[in-house]
Amino acid sequence: MESRKLQRVGRSTITVSLPNKWIKENGIKPGDMVFIIPEKDGALRIIPRERFHREEVEEEYVINADTCMDPGLLERLIVGAYLLGKSIIRIISAKRIEKNHMDEIRRIVRKLVGLGILEETENNVLLHCSLDLTKFKFDMLVRRLALLVLTVFSEAMQALLENDNKLAQEAIERENEVDMIYYLATRLLLFAQEKEEIREQVGLTDIVFLPAARSILQSLELIGDISEDVAKKVIALKEHREILGEVEIKKVYEIGEIAQEIIKTSVECIFTGDVGLANRVLEMRRSLKSEIEKLFYELPNVPYLRTFVSCMSNIIHVGSMIAEIAINKALREYSDSLRDILEIIKHTRTK
Repeated sequence: MESRKLQRVGRSTITVSLPNKWIKENGIKPGDMVFIIPEKDGALRIIPRERFHREEVEEEYVINADTCMDPGLLERLIVGAYLLGKSIIRIISAKRIEKNHMDEIRRIVRKLVGLGILEETENNVLLHCSLDLTKFKFDMLVRRLALLVLTVFSEAMQALLENDNKLAQEAIERENEVDMIYYLATRLLLFAQEKEEIREQVGLTDIVFLPAARSILQSLELIGDISEDVAKKVIALKEHREILGEVEIKKVYEIGEIAQEIIKTSVECIFTGDVGLANRVLEMRRSLKSEIEKLFYELPNVPYLRTFVSCMSNIIHVGSMIAEIAINKALREYSDSLRDILEIIKHTRTK
C-alpha cells in the first residue's frame, strides 16, 4: 500500500499522482484515459481504458452428450452453464447425437432467454447467448416473475373452482414463462455477483442482499412449480368430480385466495420495506395453520383433493418466507441510513 498527498491545481481541482510501477504495468502514457468508479464504501477504483473496454475471448463450455445417459441430465447441464454466464456452449458426441438428447436441447433452449442454436451437425451442436444483461433491472425481473407465478396459481385455482380443464392446461403452459424469467433473473444475479462494476447498472448494489435475492427467486420459482402441479391435478380430478360437493371445492379455493394475497403482499414488502405489513403476513400464516389442518381432515378422502390443501399450505409457507426476507432487508437498510445520519452529525460537529 502506498500513500499519496493531494495537491491543488487551480481554484477547484485537486489531483493525486499514480504509482509509477502501476503505470508501467498497465502501459499507460500521458494523455491516455482511465475510468474512475466510486465504490459504496467511499473508495475509488481506477481502471485503464484498455482493460475496461477489452472483450474477454470466452472459451467454449463443452458438454459431452455421451456421458449424459440419465434422462434430463443434458438439459440440466445446459441450464447450469447458462446460469453461470456461459455464452458459448458446445454439445459434442463421438457418434450421432441421439434424438432424445436433441429433444432436450431444443426444449431447454426455448426456456433460456437469448440462447439459440448457432450450429448443428450430426455429432455437434453449438449454442450461443448474445444477451446483454446490463439492459435488465433485477427489481423488474422479480416483479415480472411474481406476476407470472400469481397468474399461474390464479388460473389453476379458478380451473379447480369452475371445473375448467382448458384453463388448467393454460396454467401448465404458462409455467414455461415462469422458468424463462427465473433462469434469466438468476443469470443476472450470478453475473452481478461476479462483476462488481455492473451491479449498479442492474440495481444490485448491496452485495449482502445477493444471497437473499437468490432465495426470493427460488421461492417464487417453487411456487410456480407447485401451481403447475395444482393445475395438473385439477385435470386428473375430473373423473372424481361427480362425487364431490361444491362446498368442499369452495373451501379449498378460499384458502388459495389467501395464499395468493400472501405471495403478492410479501413481494411488495421487498420493495416498500413495510415491516408492519410483512409482519401481518407472518401472523396470517400462523393463524391459518390450524385452519388448514382442520380442513385437511374434514375433506372426503377423494384422490387429489387433500393434496390441494397440502399445496396451499406449502405455498403459504414459501410465500411468507419472502416476507421474512423483506423484514431483514428493511432492517439492514434502516441501519445503513441511521449510520449515514450519525456520520453526517459527527462530521458536522467536528467542523
